[in-house]
Amino acid sequence: MKNEKSGSTSKNDQLQEHTTDNRNEKLTTNQGLLINNNQDSLKDGERGATLLEDFIFREKMTHFDHERIPERVVHARGSGAHGIFKLNKSLEKYTKAKFLNDVDTETPVFVRFSTVAGSRGSTDLARDVRGFAVKFYTQEGIYDLVANNIPVFFIQDGIKFPDLVHALKPEPDHEIPQASSAHNTFWDFISLMPESTHMIMWLMSDRAIPRSYRMMEGFGVHSFKFINEEGKVHFVKFHFKPKLGVHSVAWPEAQKISGNDPDFHRRDLYEAIENMAFPEWDFGVQVVPEEDEHKFDFDLLDPTKIIPEELVPVEIVGTLTLNRNPDNFFAETEQIAFHPGHIVPGIDFSNDPLLQGRLFSYTDTQLIRLGSPNFHEIPINRSLNTVHNNQRDGHMRQQIVKGKVSYEPNSIGGGCPYQAMIKEGGFSSHQERVSGQKVRARSESFVEHYSQAKLFYNSQAPHEKLHIQNAFIFELSKVTIPAIRERMVGQLAFVDMLLAKAVADKIGVEVKPLSQPNHSIPADADPAALQSEEREGKILISEALSMANTIKNTIDSRVIGFMMTHGVNAAATDLLKERLISNGAVVQIISESTAPVLASDGQTYIPDHSLSSTSSVCFDALFVCPGDESVLGLLKPENLNMTVDFINEAYRHCKSIYFGQGSEPIMSISDVGRKKHPDPGIIVSDDLDADELFVNAIAKHRVWEFEKERNGIR
Repeated sequence: MKNEKSGSTSKNDQLQEHTTDNRNEKLTTNQGLLINNNQDSLKDGERGATLLEDFIFREKMTHFDHERIPERVVHARGSGAHGIFKLNKSLEKYTKAKFLNDVDTETPVFVRFSTVAGSRGSTDLARDVRGFAVKFYTQEGIYDLVANNIPVFFIQDGIKFPDLVHALKPEPDHEIPQASSAHNTFWDFISLMPESTHMIMWLMSDRAIPRSYRMMEGFGVHSFKFINEEGKVHFVKFHFKPKLGVHSVAWPEAQKISGNDPDFHRRDLYEAIENMAFPEWDFGVQVVPEEDEHKFDFDLLDPTKIIPEELVPVEIVGTLTLNRNPDNFFAETEQIAFHPGHIVPGIDFSNDPLLQGRLFSYTDTQLIRLGSPNFHEIPINRSLNTVHNNQRDGHMRQQIVKGKVSYEPNSIGGGCPYQAMIKEGGFSSHQERVSGQKVRARSESFVEHYSQAKLFYNSQAPHEKLHIQNAFIFELSKVTIPAIRERMVGQLAFVDMLLAKAVADKIGVEVKPLSQPNHSIPADADPAALQSEEREGKILISEALSMANTIKNTIDSRVIGFMMTHGVNAAATDLLKERLISNGAVVQIISESTAPVLASDGQTYIPDHSLSSTSSVCFDALFVCPGDESVLGLLKPENLNMTVDFINEAYRHCKSIYFGQGSEPIMSISDVGRKKHPDPGIIVSDDLDADELFVNAIAKHRVWEFEKERNGIR
């Protein structure tokens, strides 16, 4: 199938050309030879030695021995999906990139989500940055937007990236800990790098433990450049905002999920797409005219800074939808190769020194990981446009190019392939005037490190601040060198003195502010004065930075656990089940075992989980199904502790729990039964329109404002 606009084969069709379906086919070697016996190697007699002559065995074993490629140094643990990008509003006035000009164009994409620190076999639920890399298969070639779920980074210059990763990875003497920043070397590095302060506030927040890939934002981090047909330049920052809102799990939940289902995020993404609950994000841009580059009190080229949305609103211009799972994880998700240097006309780089470093690093990484300069010929990496150049040969070359010519200029080949003029779509770098001394130095505009860290912290809701405080306590408690703990608390004092003191008290150090200039707002500033407005040119609170302000009006794809045993009231259970499913939620049955459950009316339910094989942390809300016999089954001696623990844990984590008719005995012996005043997350069958209350409570995601009460915190 040809793309009428580009004249090229669609990405889906292109991938299908390299996709094999083995159903009803006979077994062959890699050379296409039919295999008669795949059970026995060729031997010198039935009990004799295997012969070197057995080319079928050698081919099979050699391939097996080479099936693993080096995993990514960072972002090794990942999951991905195919989809489309639909432009809803033309950006022609800013950029000549065709896929951002024509609202009738749908651009195929592949998106890979990932954690940063852990190996391929680590858990999805580590406290970590998440990668959000998007490969756009545009009419003009590949465009890679290699984003993260956090809009800033730890360092300002790419030369520090190896140091950061070495500090973050397991310590080299004993290779401990895996997929964790809670250790000496990481916090030693961070405590000595004031520029990391803003990023570390994000990392210690709930943003670092998302509920789902489908419920996290994506940010391009760097300032890039848009260039339009007239050569006019704008700086741009890219945003992906999830349609389901930005939601997280609690840190204790993350730890338990890692034991129950370390593939939690991978499974969630895969099952959502299989169930046609296609993940969607609004794609937006913050655009700044080139002449306004220096109008802010921070440097646009500094990757440790955001542009607050109060200063430059995010303009929503398109929709990203993931609608197809890979056919083969290795061939697609593992072999896909991203690079921030893969750009198209109309998009260019800024002088962000971290971005400049990435432009070198990514090519080198793909060469060593995929083993060939021809990694672009792997189907998942191929441009929709046929490649025409004079590059030849190399390991695993796939494209067969006819003719004698492999150089330019030439006359034998008629001068082909020839250079494209700019008006024909030929790429031309922004002709920026450059001059200056060759120096190893950093701009003075990069020196201030604390104001945006304080902006982020001040913008958090009370429960989010509590979670940040607890995260620092947990992480720094794992640090065995007192001087590092003390130095890190000293850095926190520049952000918020109350935060620093709370952390210091729990990890056994004193607050000793470091001898560095504190440009942030005073720690004793009046909280009532911290409004979303400018005061002396600074934003004091930004609503976009708090997940408390995210979307809370849908139960789409939320997972609701129905707890039941034999004798469950099927009529009431099915009524709620149908209502939840019709609103997009997923209902899963939890029982004492995975054996069929016989309802009071004779119908049968097939449990998805047993009480002993799952945990409340894997669900967004719970429904204790009605039916006296079913309730008594949950209260049997062998089930009692598991049932109560299930309820109590969900309650501690501020989730909604609906107690159906007859389940009062369970409620009365749980922590819920001891609540002192009405709680919007707890619904009982006697409540007016209880089903509707439950749906609304799930949509709110959590009842975080009751966290202290639910956890006995004063």
